[in-house]
Amino acid sequence: MTDVTLEKAVQTAPAVQAAVQTVQAASLAYVPAQPPLPKIGGIIPMSLRSVHFVMPGGVDDPANPSGGNAYDRRLCLDLPGFGWQVHKHLVSGSWPRPEAAARADLARTLREFPDGTVVLLDGLVACGVPEIIAPEAERLRLVVLVHLPLGDERGIAPEVAAELDAKERAVLRAVPAVVATSDWAVRRLVSHHGLAPERVHVAAPGADIAPLASGTDGVSRLLCVAAVTPRKGQHRLVEALAAAKDLPWSCVCVGGLGQDPEYVAHLRGLIAKHGLEDRLELAGPKAGAQLDAAYAAADLMVLTSYAETYGMAVTEALARGIPVLATDVGGLPEAVGRAPDGGVPGILVPPEDPAALAAELRGWFGEADVRRRLKAAARGRRAALNGWATTAQRLAGVLGRLPREPRRAA
Repeated sequence: MTDVTLEKAVQTAPAVQAAVQTVQAASLAYVPAQPPLPKIGGIIPMSLRSVHFVMPGGVDDPANPSGGNAYDRRLCLDLPGFGWQVHKHLVSGSWPRPEAAARADLARTLREFPDGTVVLLDGLVACGVPEIIAPEAERLRLVVLVHLPLGDERGIAPEVAAELDAKERAVLRAVPAVVATSDWAVRRLVSHHGLAPERVHVAAPGADIAPLASGTDGVSRLLCVAAVTPRKGQHRLVEALAAAKDLPWSCVCVGGLGQDPEYVAHLRGLIAKHGLEDRLELAGPKAGAQLDAAYAAADLMVLTSYAETYGMAVTEALARGIPVLATDVGGLPEAVGRAPDGGVPGILVPPEDPAALAAELRGWFGEADVRRRLKAAARGRRAALNGWATTAQRLAGVLGRLPREPRRAA
């Protein structure tokens, strides 16, 4: 991939970018209202209601981990604790633009459900095929879980982004309930797609509290956990680290390398161009003990995404007391959050400014008071993070409030 090609790939489609800027510029007074949660640990129903969860076929693929896949898997484990037995249906395909066989498989899967069945659909599968989803909304009780609005993806042609955006709008307007993963994402969907606010709900990802990270020397080990794709913006991280080459940092980028091989190749070339091969590692995907070890060795989490509805890698870092340096986009400020005493456990920088990222890195290395303040706030935030039970309970509440009779939502 040439620099010119990359520049085109990482720019948002003009129509979608304009829409995003309009949403960001607007003063959205609407704050998603959620019913209060009953106390966790109450009585669990003896008989479970059933929900059929339709997910991408690669949801369990260890070579291509993603926050969305991890979220889906965790819901399957935790929903039964709140009265819902989960029946998994994996539909393989090139979602959200599936080939004919994948479309037929999805249509057949939905067609086989009896009228009135409660069906939860991952938005990656559902949002690109309104001609399949909308008719089924007439007889099934459908909920669409949106991990990322389709038009927010990077590296796709403008006309494709606009087409996916329109298809997503048709799907989300057809179903009685939509679930997003942050308050920001709820506001974005309501405003951008013109959805009725009462039909869009938030169920933010949870976090499992882990042992505090020991780090290395307390400052120099940087960790980025994200699939290597244009939307995650690792090329901007490389540029920022090159600008701070005189500092004694090392950086490990953990994440899948198979989604966009052309971007990965360009990134490797950029690392070589700046002579960073010995200091910046593209480690590929890690899970389990290997991922835990990567977090345990980290002193600072870095994330340079162009778009995030929430940012599960951020809360995974905070669950270990690791401060965060990230771009100020989408739901990332929510994920960073605040400690109970008001302390902020991270630094947010403008999304199009590698120089700002480099400047904050210099502050991190050069100011011990900054590091102490961020680490204290990260530990405070760690103790206040919600667990996955809260996520499952929110989703169970949405399922339980579905209309008894399927209806097409305007």
